[in-house]
Amino acid sequence: MDGIDILVSEVGPRDGLQNVKAVMPTAAKKRWIDALVASGVREIEVGSFVPPRLLPQLADTGEIVAHALTHPGLTVAVLVPNVRGAADAIAAGAHKLTLPLSVSETHSLANLRQTHDQVLASARTIAAMCADAPSRPHFEVSLSTVFGCTLEGAIPNETIRRLSAALMDAGCDEIGLSDTTGYATPDAVVRIVDMVRGVAGYDAVHGLHLHNTRGLGLANVMAGLSAGITTFDASSGGLGGCPFAPGASGNIVTEDLVFMLEAMGKRTGIDLDALLASREHLIAALPGEPVYGFIADAGVPKGYAPATSPQIRSVG
Repeated sequence: MDGIDILVSEVGPRDGLQNVKAVMPTAAKKRWIDALVASGVREIEVGSFVPPRLLPQLADTGEIVAHALTHPGLTVAVLVPNVRGAADAIAAGAHKLTLPLSVSETHSLANLRQTHDQVLASARTIAAMCADAPSRPHFEVSLSTVFGCTLEGAIPNETIRRLSAALMDAGCDEIGLSDTTGYATPDAVVRIVDMVRGVAGYDAVHGLHLHNTRGLGLANVMAGLSAGITTFDASSGGLGGCPFAPGASGNIVTEDLVFMLEAMGKRTGIDLDALLASREHLIAALPGEPVYGFIADAGVPKGYAPATSPQIRSVG
């Protein structure tokens, strides 16, 4: 990765906003994304191409993608629930598409209303669409509930292996691992990363999407680092969760993650002061919505020395 050690992928504009009742105005989303880019964030999941009646918070995703694409060097990512959403994302020019496949079939039916076989069929079609697209977007499939499900409990290893192999056969570029329900523990992170890599190949697995539901989010990041993971999803202010997984609260906090990585000497390319300032756009646009973060509350400790030299981008 150019000039950085770890990629922090900001998912607040999608995963964060889909889980709050209020609808953030489009203009406020654009200002928030501008501020994130100015702080040095290099990848943002800006929305999801889902029917507006299901997630009115993300009804403006097409317009948000168009705005985000005006930022050179920013990877514009979107979630797509099906082939129709993928077609819309490709037409909009998104750089990265993520299709969720819940290894818990019960959760898949609740979240996407699709069986495993139906999602795999969609993955094959989307992979072919991406390959044929002039812009050739990157196609990731995220194994949701891979660390456990509030509806099914633990998922058999054989199910995870079978689905991982099927996804690679379908032509996806990358398999992400998602702790949708906040069940992950550090030992499970290492075990499942190794298990999926054993099927999909080492280079196909380099991203984790972690929640802090039970307070183990950053401990699980440390486990991911030890396993060679180089991309971590996080959400400004810890917003987010899954509407179809009871109790699956908050993503790990972007600001806390960046502080930890930088304090450890791992370059993220993100200026922490500017990142903290970007929270103000979120807070102003969603008055009364709880936001989280130890660094925002306590401040950085005396003597803190980031690994990243400040490289704040100009916007406008």
